[in-house]
Amino acid sequence: MSHTVEILSVGTELLLGNIANTDAQMLSQGLSELGLNVYWHTVVGDNPQRARDAVALAKERADIIITTGGLGPTCDDLTKNVLAEAFGKQLVFDQGSAERIRAYFQRIGRTMTDNNLQQAMLPQGCVILENDWGTAPGCAFEAEGVHVIMLPGPPSECRPMFQYRARPYLLSLSEGVIASHTIKLFGIGESTMEAQLREQMNAMTNPTLAPYAKEGECELRVTAKAATDEEAQALLKPTVEQVKALFGSKVYGVDVPSLEYVVLEGLKAKGLTLGAAESCTGGLIAKRLTDVPGASQAFRGGIVSYTNQVKTSALGVPQEVLDQYGAVSAETAAAMAEGVRRALGCDIALSSTGVAGPDRDDRGNEVGTMFVAIATQEGTHVRALKLGNRPMRERLRTQTASHALDLARRYLSGLDFGA
Repeated sequence: MSHTVEILSVGTELLLGNIANTDAQMLSQGLSELGLNVYWHTVVGDNPQRARDAVALAKERADIIITTGGLGPTCDDLTKNVLAEAFGKQLVFDQGSAERIRAYFQRIGRTMTDNNLQQAMLPQGCVILENDWGTAPGCAFEAEGVHVIMLPGPPSECRPMFQYRARPYLLSLSEGVIASHTIKLFGIGESTMEAQLREQMNAMTNPTLAPYAKEGECELRVTAKAATDEEAQALLKPTVEQVKALFGSKVYGVDVPSLEYVVLEGLKAKGLTLGAAESCTGGLIAKRLTDVPGASQAFRGGIVSYTNQVKTSALGVPQEVLDQYGAVSAETAAAMAEGVRRALGCDIALSSTGVAGPDRDDRGNEVGTMFVAIATQEGTHVRALKLGNRPMRERLRTQTASHALDLARRYLSGLDFGA
């Protein structure tokens, strides 16, 4: 399926920076999984003439146009009007969509104003994409060799509408099946990973291998196209195994949502519990773990010991350790992990301490000097980190929390603790 895609986002609030264009990011990720090439992202305000100009340009250069936003009653259905006009299509009233809109308002207990029924005006002959998550239906049609898909703007509607309505439509454009696997890595930079795979990636056509940089970690997506899913999986398997062999213990999972998910699954599989003592990460380790449904089966809790007083009183870190080595030290990180393991009665404990910036600490430690530790019944291990003084404070905290979680992941998997 060698299509070129343009994502056209409609909404003045996007241009003003009032909200981030998360729809375009989500769509690009989803389309790449389908092997579709997104060549352009365009954002246009709620202005009919500028929208007409943007559509005219998209029509010239893309053979799939996916729009988000401009389908609500307050926008006078700007997107539909402009696209119907551009492709010479009449808008016709769809009774089924009108009934669904009425039923939606009844379900949420709100009075429907008549302008909402504008949303039931749809391009003649289009495929209606029913919206079970809001009022405005989406739609899709083909005209003049271009496929047009219109999706609502609110992310809570756009995401499921793409997944359950637009995705099947796009798959129907392709002969055969597209399948993909996402390999997640931690402890390697994107440039290092790409350098090791560059020749192979350039040489591959089916399957393809695409790298993605995430916050402090990397992803590799392997995508294959074949007549059946079984054939596609057979094409994918050797490449997935090759990447896993190449990067070894830096691969923390395939098709898994996150590092914290892998840690919790490992804890549950072994019937073990985890606790955390955090200083520089300010509760981020606990936050990430409790973002995962079912975390209470394995995560006992955490203590944010931001000051030395709390480190001594709540965690039992000896005052002489703090005096001799300082709060930002391997010795303090080890004592924090051991202390929270005692305090919470958990099998495994993690800790974090460091300098998140913007300035050095009182002992002259540079910003980005971090220590994470893990305490278990076998003993305690500390990982010293030099994350550099350029990253933003939030990025340093995220990376430090990931390093702590990586220690737990490695322990649970029977791996060495790594660098």
